Amino acid sequence: MTITKSALLYKGFGLNLLSEIVLPEMTLLKHAVNEADIEIKKRDLSQRWYEIDSGTVKKFVVQGNEIMFEVPDTAIFSIQNGKEIIVSPIKGAEEDKIRLYILGTCMGAVLLQRKILPLHGSAIAIEGKAYAIVGHSGAGKSTLAAALMNKGYQLLSDDVIPISFDQNNVPYVTPSYPQQKLWQESLNQFGIESANLQPLFDREKKFAVPVHERFLEEKIPLVAIFELVINEQEKPHLKKIEGLEQLHTLNIHTYRNFLVTRLGMTEWHFKESAKILNHINMFQLQRPIGEFTASELMSLLLSNIK
Repeated sequence: MTITKSALLYKGFGLNLLSEIVLPEMTLLKHAVNEADIEIKKRDLSQRWYEIDSGTVKKFVVQGNEIMFEVPDTAIFSIQNGKEIIVSPIKGAEEDKIRLYILGTCMGAVLLQRKILPLHGSAIAIEGKAYAIVGHSGAGKSTLAAALMNKGYQLLSDDVIPISFDQNNVPYVTPSYPQQKLWQESLNQFGIESANLQPLFDREKKFAVPVHERFLEEKIPLVAIFELVINEQEKPHLKKIEGLEQLHTLNIHTYRNFLVTRLGMTEWHFKESAKILNHINMFQLQRPIGEFTASELMSLLLSNIK
């Protein structure tokens, strides 16, 4: 793990992060701030995890305001009070993989602890408004977002979408960091050469794609959520999601949603979801199995917006 002589200050997810671990994906702040929102430290957690885990092979442990989890052959992580991420790397672990969990699961846990609702998906800025594309892993969220970016629109977030509210309870999307994650197949379809791109980690066919020029660094109001699903339809199809199905959709696409119950935040999550649904529309985009349909899905989405 690369450690700086002194911690570096980064900006992302609407927060200032003071990190002992180099995070090249994030925006480096060159000016000092009075206080960091999050501190990322490297410490040895092995003994403590052994005592907590007690040989029961638990992946996640929640105790009060602390969330701990282990990724085999990678690291043990501790997230505390929404203010601190402690990383305990396993010897020989891949640095890229450790950072993937810091910027993914750890930041998702931090947002929950800070009572900022994280959705699992990509968010795109279109004419000053945010549109979230949510879905299960492999649904094609980042690929659809990339198609929209090729059309001239801007990325707000990829993977973890932070949702907060203004004084009128209008939901806003806060930018995360200027990077996408795309599979080799998607790169091929977009004509992007992967030779100069960094794989997410060794032997991985998914690549980190910097998008600095197409990244919006200001939070903007969320006006719609599109759930992307794969089914046996012959061609892409769009339908509106209504009623209680909207709450269900928000629940299943909350990032690391199993933590909501363990943190005792079920009632909070319900109220935040209701606030979101008071201000947005929700749709489902269905795409056929095994076909590259990003262009058709993009047309459906944009036609719906207009």
